[in-house]
Amino acid sequence: MAAQQEEEEAKLERFLQWLQVNGVELRGCKIKHCDSKGFGIFSAANQASDGVLLVVPLDLAITPMRVLQDSLLGPECRAMFEEGEVDDRFLMNLFLTLERLRKNSSWKPYLNMLPTSFGNPLWFTDDELLELKGTTLYRATELQKKKLQTLYDDKVKPLVKKLLTLDGDSESEVCFEDFLWANSVFWTRALNIPLPHSYVFPQTQEEDSNFATTKDSELCTNYISSGEDEKGCRVQNVDRQVNGVTSTTIQGETIWVEGLVPGIDFCNHDLKAAATWEVDRTGSITGVPFSMYLLSAEQSLFETEREISISYGNKGNEELLYLYGFVIDNNPDDYLMVHYPMEAIQSVPFSDSKVQLLEAQKAELRCLLPRSLLDRGFFSECTAKIEGNDKCEDQVRSHSWSGQRKMPSYLNKLVFPNNFLTALRTIALQEDEIFQVSSMLEELVGSGGERQPSDTEVRAAVWEACGDSGALQLLVDLLQMKMVDLEENSGAEDRDIELLKEVNTTESQELQIPIKETEAITQQKLRSKNRRSSIIYRQGQKQLTRLFLKEAEHALQIALSERN
Repeated sequence: MAAQQEEEEAKLERFLQWLQVNGVELRGCKIKHCDSKGFGIFSAANQASDGVLLVVPLDLAITPMRVLQDSLLGPECRAMFEEGEVDDRFLMNLFLTLERLRKNSSWKPYLNMLPTSFGNPLWFTDDELLELKGTTLYRATELQKKKLQTLYDDKVKPLVKKLLTLDGDSESEVCFEDFLWANSVFWTRALNIPLPHSYVFPQTQEEDSNFATTKDSELCTNYISSGEDEKGCRVQNVDRQVNGVTSTTIQGETIWVEGLVPGIDFCNHDLKAAATWEVDRTGSITGVPFSMYLLSAEQSLFETEREISISYGNKGNEELLYLYGFVIDNNPDDYLMVHYPMEAIQSVPFSDSKVQLLEAQKAELRCLLPRSLLDRGFFSECTAKIEGNDKCEDQVRSHSWSGQRKMPSYLNKLVFPNNFLTALRTIALQEDEIFQVSSMLEELVGSGGERQPSDTEVRAAVWEACGDSGALQLLVDLLQMKMVDLEENSGAEDRDIELLKEVNTTESQELQIPIKETEAITQQKLRSKNRRSSIIYRQGQKQLTRLFLKEAEHALQIALSERN
């Protein structure tokens, strides 16, 4: 235990020296070990009155530009990048994989500080992954791991072997875990950095201007939809809004580039952030032009030592677990994803006509249902007055060709997005209702088709023809099927609650027994953490499914009673 602690302290000291040599300034903070999180940033006694805690020159950031300018990687990667064979994220992951293996890498002091394994499902054992069976993450993880394996076999492995040989190293062997590690480092630590075009492309070559400008969360499975990941970003002198945070300078001059910023990336996540990071282009704030700095979010200096956290954004446990390898108990930003499989439409009656109507309405076959939607539903405990769903829905339901279709009484209590209900209405159409939709639209635009009906007009015609009951019945079916999938492998929600109590009790008892930390003990703790994260995530998914199913069933009852 003492030897391991000494090794950790020596590793940290080498990293701090490396930061100093590379121009990083710890002005009001220190980096130290913090239990299960690894390393973190903490307040120090020497805090500056301006609230600046840490300053990192952006020349130290690991970005796609750095990879292309690297004397070893650049010549091998530039052609592939320009021809679109690989993207900027591939460049980053390749760089990390290679530098991890290079014996004399100048990045060793930094890379040695990073975790050697991660808590996201890509690192789960087969047994641990079974804890997620029935959830969206289970399938997403399987797909992503297969994709990464193929990418490694086809491109990464032969390229890294070639680069190591060019570097004079014929002994080191690359393996899939090296690439998996690099991929996890990128997704857990990369920031979206706003930089001027002239800084990103000093010699302005338009053909190179194809870096990914936002860290969206498509994750190659396209199942998470949450927008940019700013991780506590707030940038000076701004005029562009991104995810509720602002970015820099005149529109058209700023390029958002993903990169790792050593030092800043040791900030851990908290719902209530103690700091934000900012970019100082001119040096007017930090004295260091083109630098990133950590700014205290507190009005006054920290009086006692505390961890300096940033917020990764309003993310549900599904995204937190998939990207970062942790979850939050009772996460207020948790959400449920519901979708109607596109391939299933091919088996429904009159599928060709329905696909055309779906396209005309710009309908969506999937939706995210944040927990916060329940605050305005039928069973909400909130007493505040909540506005209706959205403007588009009011437009759709305020017009009736026949005068027979009345505005639903439940409109302001319906929590489900109209774009998704539009898709379900269309899929649920009967033969006579499809004919009715066609007739109404022909009446509207003329038999000669002088113009195309707008998406709002098509939506109104579909609603006039079929109302809501068919869509709501389909929604109830989807939610029931989702609950069956969730419960089939891990039991009911109550079972998860009991399992969670058992896990928490076991962890509490282990903390009270002083034992020598060994590799086996470390792995056991990791397995326990992974299991606990899985239970919290899937229990939250079951709870949300149950609550949204209750909302859908109640709405369906009212729709049927109103013959809607």
